[in-house]
This record gives sequence, C-alpha cells and structure tokens, in this order.
Amino acid sequence: MVCYHRPPTLAEALNIRAAHDVVVLAGGTDIYPVRTARRAWGDPTHKDVLDLTAIPGLRGITDEGSHWRFGCLTTWTDLIRADLPSLFDAYRQAAREVGGVQVQNLGTLTGNIVTASPAGDGIPNLLALDAQVELSSVAGSRSLALGQFIDGYRHTAMRADEIVTALTIPKLANARSCFKKLGARKYLVISIAMVSGVVAVDMAGGISEARIAVGACSAVAARLTALEATLAGVPLAAAASLVTPHHLDGLTPIDDVRATGAYRRAAALALVRDCLSDLAADSLRRAA
Repeated sequence: MVCYHRPPTLAEALNIRAAHDVVVLAGGTDIYPVRTARRAWGDPTHKDVLDLTAIPGLRGITDEGSHWRFGCLTTWTDLIRADLPSLFDAYRQAAREVGGVQVQNLGTLTGNIVTASPAGDGIPNLLALDAQVELSSVAGSRSLALGQFIDGYRHTAMRADEIVTALTIPKLANARSCFKKLGARKYLVISIAMVSGVVAVDMAGGISEARIAVGACSAVAARLTALEATLAGVPLAAAASLVTPHHLDGLTPIDDVRATGAYRRAAALALVRDCLSDLAADSLRRAA
C-alpha cells in the first residue's frame, strides 16, 4: 500500500522528506507515466508519495530585484502567461512546445529539471539563462548552478532529504533569447536536437555576453563555452557566420531510434546558426 503525504506546510514536507523514502510530486506529468510503464513491465512497486500541491507560496514568478524567482510549483502555462522581458522569449517558446495544453497546465518547470532527461526542453533554456537551483532541507537551504545540479544522465546532485523549492534567474540588461528545436514532427515530440541562445548587446550592436546551450546531443545538456568566447565583442549581425563544427566538439550525440549521432551533430550546428541569425534579425527589427 502506497502512503500518500499531502502536507500543508513546507516545514512538514521537509520533515517527511528527511524521514521517509518518498517520490516528490509537483505536477505528476512524469511520475504517473513512469509508474504505468513499470507496471506494464511487471513491476507494481511504487515509493510513497510526497505531494507538494497543498503548500502555499510555492507557485508563481516574482521579481526579486536582481533576479527572477520561479517557485517550484510554477507550471509551463504560468511561464507562457507571465509578463516577462525578452530575456525569457526562448523559455516561453519551449513552454509552448512541451506536450499538450493539459501537460502545460500541470507540469512544473522544476519537475522538468529533476527528471534530468537529456531531451528536457527546459534544461538548455535554463542553462542559457544562467539559472540557479534552490534546494531546501531541514538543515537549511543551498543553491547550485543548473550545470552542477544536473550531474549525469537522468541524475542530479539533490540529496535524498532535499526538495527543489525554486529556480532563480539573474537579470541581464539588453538581452534577448531564441529557442530552436528539431523533432520528427511539430508537436508532442521528443527532441532530436535543440538549442537555446541568450545574447546581450551593447549600444553599437556588439555582443557583450552570449550563452548558447544544446540539448539532446549529450548525456547532459551543455553550454558551448568555446563559441561563447568567440562571440564576445563581435557584431551580432556577424555571429552566425562565425560558428564552426569545432565549437560543438564537447557534444557526444548518440545513435538511437530518432536519429544518428552524426545527424544530431549536423542538426545542432544548423540550429545554432539559425538561432543566432534569428537573434540578429530580431535586433534589426527592434532598431527599425
């Protein structure tokens, strides 16, 4: 018999998390399909459940001055509807492509990173946004960069007594973003490759900061740090032409039922260039 905990406070939830081996439920859009699949393969077991949805204050997006804070119960639909600057355009675009409307209404942004799938659409966007992950336990809170939090294939650095309580994203002036995703069809699709790019530009149109992340092409989504260094200080209009295959050397795409590794690498290269081209075109439209 599965024990179902639904505490009314975060303190109670943290005590349960510390004392019991539980699976944490926020939206449930990953937990229930996984349970169904395991039962279909003859494994009826399931951990006790810790449901966070009765706890007030864990849902919503707030402006904290130097950064934005996304509570752990914030959904994809909340992100789509939020009044956020162009820095978040790419993340919002990814939100519109996550499952159908029902999944967007229930699925949470933090659940997507805790699952830590290489094809999780939110992950490269959060890497490009330089997101921090807030983890809470009875011992206190700590913060990890997303690149430290997701430390392997479907694995995170979260301890067994911790709960992800928020994502925090620093503000970046004069920034815009772009998201590109390739799949076998337009909607309800697992990515073959995807790219998220964030650029900040100076008054002369030069790139003052660039963050480019690629997903579904490695065990863990990755920033293209060599490319980011190449783009520093160059005109945004010329950025796409500077992208070369060696900028993707850190990726390790695999062959699977959706694509070969070689195809993924070529697709990622094209998506990076397309992303930078779109950002340059957007800059021209804004200046017109």
